[in-house]
Amino acid sequence: MLNPFIVIASFLLMEATAWFTHKYIMHGIAWWFHRDHHQPKSGFFEFNDLFLLIFAIPSWLFIMIGAMTKNDAQFYVGIGIAIYGLCYFLVHDVFIHQRFPWFKRTDNVYLRAIRKAHKVHHKHLEKEDGECFGMLIVPLKYFREAMHSKA
Repeated sequence: MLNPFIVIASFLLMEATAWFTHKYIMHGIAWWFHRDHHQPKSGFFEFNDLFLLIFAIPSWLFIMIGAMTKNDAQFYVGIGIAIYGLCYFLVHDVFIHQRFPWFKRTDNVYLRAIRKAHKVHHKHLEKEDGECFGMLIVPLKYFREAMHSKA
């Protein structure tokens, strides 16, 4: 009955993977791919949206190969990655950047802290001097700020 543990561990590992990828890949050698995400928007889609595929492919492969070979561990790793991807989409694209008109009136300390940390990340229009590269794990100072402010 390790399946829930594998899903949760994979989900948590994805937060670390997203942080590392965002800091060292997206703000490093792949800045050309990520740059438009830090610039004023000219349309609905960004070149940066292609990272969705880059992260979705491992999830799909783990799920497909795990199902075909009856390897539960691989299958549930893929499920954990997919759940993280869904959470990332809902938090980053829907809640923070408001690319869809959902969750507009959400007023929660944790969600305000996430929004503040991401706003601080986006104050830098170039790849240097970035901060707050994670998505779901937020530095404590933003929780403190969120507790003392209203959205």
